[in-house]
Amino acid sequence: MATGSFKVSTSKNMHLVDITAQTTKAVADSNIRNGCCIIYNPHTTAGLTINEGADPTVQTDIIEALRKIVPLDHPYRHLEGNSPAHVMASLMGSSVTVFIENGNLCLGTWQKIFFCEFDGPRSRKVLWQITGD
Repeated sequence: MATGSFKVSTSKNMHLVDITAQTTKAVADSNIRNGCCIIYNPHTTAGLTINEGADPTVQTDIIEALRKIVPLDHPYRHLEGNSPAHVMASLMGSSVTVFIENGNLCLGTWQKIFFCEFDGPRSRKVLWQITGD
């Protein structure tokens, strides 16, 4: 088993950041050839997802759809003013798991791993754990 973390900096209030390269490096550095990579986000106003990474308009579409699903002007009770970010983070989830085969992440042709910022810009941390042979 190998564990670690890496930093993610976001530049916008809502932003999907491709973290596939950092995750791929973690897998390579682990020397684990076959197993699972769990990526975990310990922040309550950000999430993780796996989705298309070839066309950046997909990221824009996801953010725009979330803005329609989660109204920004709802009379939320949370006093910090970032309740929509908490709701969006819950919808996205806090972790993703990817199989590893022959030292490579088993992602589909167009798939990338995204850190989903909903309360930025911020400096964040992502944790990972790799288990296997």
